[in-house]
Amino acid sequence: MSKLPEDKPILVTCGLPYANGKAHVGHLRTYIPADIFVRSLKKIGKEVTFICGSDTHGTPIVVNAEELKITPKELVEMYHQHFYEVFKSMGVIFDAFGTTDDPENHNRTLDIVNKLIEKGYVYPKIIEIAYCPSCDRFLPDRYVAGVCPYCGQNARGDECDQGCGKHLEPGELKDPTCTICRGPAQYKEQEHFFFKLSEFKEFLLEYLEHLEGTSNAKNYALGWVKQELTDWCITRTLEWGVKFPAHENLVVYVWVDAPIGYIAFTEQWAKAKNDSWEKFWKGDCPIIHFIGGDIIYHHCIFWPAMLKGADYSQPWAVVSSGMVKIEDKKFSKSRGYVVWVQEDYLDHNFHPDLLRYYLISYTSHTKEVNFSWKVFQERINSELVAVLGNFLYRSLLFNFKNFGQIPSDKISPDIMEKIKTTIDEVIVAMEQFEFKKAIDTAMALASFGNSYFQSNEPWKLIKENKEACANVLANCMQIAKALILLFEPTLPDKMEIAWKQIGMDSNVHAVKYEEALIPIKAGTKLSNPTILFDKIEDSKIDEMTLISNERIRKAMAKEAGIPEGTVVAVPPKDEITYEDFAKLDIRVGKIISAEKIKKSKKLLKLMVDVGESKPRQIVAGLAEYYQPEELVGKIVNVIVNLQPAKLCGVESQGMLLAADAGKRVSLLTPDKEMQPGSIIR
Repeated sequence: MSKLPEDKPILVTCGLPYANGKAHVGHLRTYIPADIFVRSLKKIGKEVTFICGSDTHGTPIVVNAEELKITPKELVEMYHQHFYEVFKSMGVIFDAFGTTDDPENHNRTLDIVNKLIEKGYVYPKIIEIAYCPSCDRFLPDRYVAGVCPYCGQNARGDECDQGCGKHLEPGELKDPTCTICRGPAQYKEQEHFFFKLSEFKEFLLEYLEHLEGTSNAKNYALGWVKQELTDWCITRTLEWGVKFPAHENLVVYVWVDAPIGYIAFTEQWAKAKNDSWEKFWKGDCPIIHFIGGDIIYHHCIFWPAMLKGADYSQPWAVVSSGMVKIEDKKFSKSRGYVVWVQEDYLDHNFHPDLLRYYLISYTSHTKEVNFSWKVFQERINSELVAVLGNFLYRSLLFNFKNFGQIPSDKISPDIMEKIKTTIDEVIVAMEQFEFKKAIDTAMALASFGNSYFQSNEPWKLIKENKEACANVLANCMQIAKALILLFEPTLPDKMEIAWKQIGMDSNVHAVKYEEALIPIKAGTKLSNPTILFDKIEDSKIDEMTLISNERIRKAMAKEAGIPEGTVVAVPPKDEITYEDFAKLDIRVGKIISAEKIKKSKKLLKLMVDVGESKPRQIVAGLAEYYQPEELVGKIVNVIVNLQPAKLCGVESQGMLLAADAGKRVSLLTPDKEMQPGSIIR
């Protein structure tokens, strides 16, 4: 891979989120690494502009708006704001975040399309378009479904999304069906316009040979270009979108105006900053696209050909991420295998930095990420809590208690060399888009810091040789300084806190990596540190797993056409031995009191008599099914030997048994009067 060009501004873009639904973890697979990359470039002194925006056109948006009985504009405004807020909450900060329905994008799209027409790269052609006689309308893209002519799998109008992944032109689907009324469609002739993609084969072969970025993007695109390239139909029969020149009944295909949004949003940034957009799109300043693996074809074939045809600069690099699985299952919103960023993550008070770390550290950027709540917990607890957080807290706390300030600025040359080597390796890894390697290298320095602190035993030195202890702690503080700067791109909020804890008053987000090689001034006052990363408890992961399982259960029922509220047969769990069952201590209990927990819509705090000297406090997820007063006096079954756990900050010392049928939940009670404490077996 070539190094980034020296002394030239860099433009980094992210694939545009489609303003037709909520943000999920799969989206963040692209945006978080891109944000980390941008922050890291700034830390080596690069001038970087980071832009993105919402993709707001295309048939899925029109279909969804019709179902919701609102206009497409109202729909996209709602989801555009949603994505903006979610990205901001997750620390993904763009210099411009527009929409493809903005005037700048309409104007730039028309400019490029007219240029392509003028140069003879666009031509009209009579083709067959799917038409629904029942709905009396033409059916572009996702208004029509059928069978892929290449692999025979079920496909939608513009893409074989269930099979070979090939882009499909209008009229190619076999056995077309209207997705609105589910009735059979037929083909009718209509005039549309095509882009001469076939004329760019030689250009693309040479361009792709020199394209930087990840090898999966380059190799995938080369595989397609070496086959026959077919011309693209670039118009659709829709009212919503960018109008095709001189044809009010046609709009340009969404994959024409969506990538042009990159240019339009750069124009918006340039206007706000009184800068130049042409230095990127008409000059030689590098453009780096971060995208998902499902849109390589569009970004590495269609997009550079269109730019070349209209005399614009082409991207210098395309960085393509692997896809996301949920609990080791293929990501699927319809089947419930999805984790929503707002309601499943942020609303449950998980810190944004934890997910940023998980997504970048899990595996190589081009490989598949599995999001599992249990694995998430293990990675955070064993790495951020036990390694990075542990070193920063223990070294800072010991220093604060014994010196109250940075005790010395005489740093060991070996420590400085270790820091320098780490920084150099992180920079190389980042420039090669090896984000996991970069974060693992930084974490290795944290492990080194823990070993250094432990092996030098400052708790003994403080009694035997205070000067030697001061030198050890000064070295630890220098390592801490380096770690904070190295982790700032990934953990921006937490490292801002840590930066202040080591006595720094500058803006950590603007401080470069090289600052880690400058000793902290002796005498710099320290404050009493706080723990940066709290351990994620099993009870919280159990709660999230239950939410996930319930979503999957409902999705399965909906897919099978089962009315909501009907009990869905769940496959039995793995067999256990009698000895396993006998470990459970289940007893009869009587609920003495019940009250709501302020921080939760689902939890109640119960006091339950289980035949002991005093009632047990138990937190139960019953608030959606019972009023507190209904529960007082009720005889229940309680597991009393569960390890205590905190839910919403309230300790729970047991668990009630209940039958769960989704919207109906019923506590299990004895059919005869039993005394509290009676054993159930």
